Amino acid sequence: MAGAQANGVSPRFLLSGYYGFGNLGDEALLQVIVEQLRARWPACAVDVLSADPAATARTYGVEATPRMDLGRVRAAIERADVVLSGGGGLLQNVTSLKSLIYYAGVIRSAIAAGKPAMVFAQSVGPLDFWGRAVVRNFCKGIAGATVRDERSRALLSSLLPGVRVERGADPVFLFEPGGEQLDLAAEGLAGDDAPLVVVSVRKWQGADTTAHTLAHAIDRLAGRHGARVAFLPLGGPPDAEVSTTIIRRCASTPVLLPDYPLNQAAQVIGRASLVIGMRLHALIIAARLGVPFLALPYDPKVTALLEDLRYPARPLFMPGEPAPPPSEIAARIDDAWKRRAELAAHLQSVRPEIERLAERNFDVLNELVTRTMHKAAGTER
Repeated sequence: MAGAQANGVSPRFLLSGYYGFGNLGDEALLQVIVEQLRARWPACAVDVLSADPAATARTYGVEATPRMDLGRVRAAIERADVVLSGGGGLLQNVTSLKSLIYYAGVIRSAIAAGKPAMVFAQSVGPLDFWGRAVVRNFCKGIAGATVRDERSRALLSSLLPGVRVERGADPVFLFEPGGEQLDLAAEGLAGDDAPLVVVSVRKWQGADTTAHTLAHAIDRLAGRHGARVAFLPLGGPPDAEVSTTIIRRCASTPVLLPDYPLNQAAQVIGRASLVIGMRLHALIIAARLGVPFLALPYDPKVTALLEDLRYPARPLFMPGEPAPPPSEIAARIDDAWKRRAELAAHLQSVRPEIERLAERNFDVLNELVTRTMHKAAGTER
């Protein structure tokens, strides 16, 4: 194989992301990234900055460093050949400026230590004035960048004009379903022919409006279309809490599913006739499996996904903004339900293109590793 592995050198990677917090989307990213790194560099070493190092090490068979132990983080950076910031939506300050400074600070520390640092498979933004200043100053000198969507590419290129920023796609588009077969009978979702609708929500601004509007949509699916609706909490207890609030608003009887691990959660999504999703990775897994969906774009990264998929169904509504009237929500539900086969066919048609973009993250990384190892060996061209 080209690059470091072909030269008998096994790189050591350090991954910085939102890992170890039990968020299924980020854990899916970590699982796929680790699998892809090992596929390309079978003997590579992988170290992960984690909020739960023991669980991360046990689950993925990697080394793991406590993310808030700055001395150990610095030591992990010193040991690494390449530092990867990502994947995910790390370079944004909607969550908080403190969070942005943490992730950008890891990048800055790597650059200061003379280590190649790469922004890897990220969505970038939203960034206000101070956020842009942090990214511009902390990330100056990175060795490369790949992003998950065109919006992010344009933004990061404007902030780091000397860096080649390449468009990729979320690595979870390379996720391969598997694992033990899931029996949903215990959840009351087996034994009848009712089509399944899966809903994935999270806490966000305008929670009361979101709950009220979604309850109307779910009752429409149950009453008009005979669907069985199940809430799938991908973000752990906080998502389950939001789901419970919405369920209590419904006249129908949706169910709340357990906090499944990735492979089982993907099985649930794969069995659905329709997915309604706020969580980005609920929509990505649905798209990966060819399951039609209606998005709830709470964040620009969700809108960017719809744009990059060229998805031909408009969002159900925008959380945090005034909701459309109930008649409009009903019309959007009915339209998506009628067009399920068309929407599924569209997702299947764009899948090869999106998978190639997801693989591009690792192609760019391979180029960086090759340059790094040539330089270390004194054979840089």
